[in-house]
Amino acid sequence: MVEPIDLTLEISNKLPSFPGSPRPQFISWADKRSDGYNLEMIFLSSHSGTHLDAPYHFIENGPKIDEISLKRLVTTALLCNIRKGPDKSITRDDIVEFEAKNGKIPPNTALVFRTGWARNLTKKDYFTRNPGLSASAARYLLEKKVSLVGVDSPSIDLGKDTKFSAHHILLKEGILILENLCNLDKIKRSTFQLIVLPLKLKGATGSPVRAVAI
Repeated sequence: MVEPIDLTLEISNKLPSFPGSPRPQFISWADKRSDGYNLEMIFLSSHSGTHLDAPYHFIENGPKIDEISLKRLVTTALLCNIRKGPDKSITRDDIVEFEAKNGKIPPNTALVFRTGWARNLTKKDYFTRNPGLSASAARYLLEKKVSLVGVDSPSIDLGKDTKFSAHHILLKEGILILENLCNLDKIKRSTFQLIVLPLKLKGATGSPVRAVAI
C-alpha cells in the first residue's frame, strides 16, 4: 500500500494565525477523573492552519463550504515547483514555463504550487511578505479551467496585496483555494492524488482541512 503524505499543519495554541485572527484555543471541558471521560472545547477561525476557501469567502452569494461536492475534493493534482522568495509573484510566464517542461495543464485539475515558503511558518513576516499569484497568473488559470489551486503559503495572494486580487479572480469563477500546505517536498512525482476534507460547516466561508497526497 502506498504511504499517504500528510500535507496538513498541526492545529494547536502555538499555530501562527493571520494578523487580526485569534490563535486556536483548546479549553478543557470535562476530565476522566470528574466526569468519566475527557473532552475539550475548541475555539478557532474557520481559516486556521491548512484550510480551504469556499467562493463565499470573497464572493457574495457564492457557494459555501458545505455546498462543495466531494468529487472536487478527491482529485488528480499537479505539483508545480516554482521557488519564490519574499514579496515575489508567481507569474503567468512561470506557469507557461512549467507547462513547456511538464505538458499542458488538463482542465478540472488541482494545481498545487510549491514555493518553499512553508519553511518560514514561525518567522514574523510569514503572513506579510509571502509569495503569491499575480493577477495575470490567476487569470491564466481561469483559461486552463483548473478546479482548485493550492499553495504552501498563508495566502494565494502576495502578503502585500491588500486587495486580495487572486482570491477575487479565482473564487468568482468557482475555483477553490487551498492554503497553508506543508510537506510538499515529500511528493516525488509531478502528478499525484489529492484528498482535501473540510468540515461540513453549514454556511461557512471555509474550513480547516486534512489534506493528504497519495
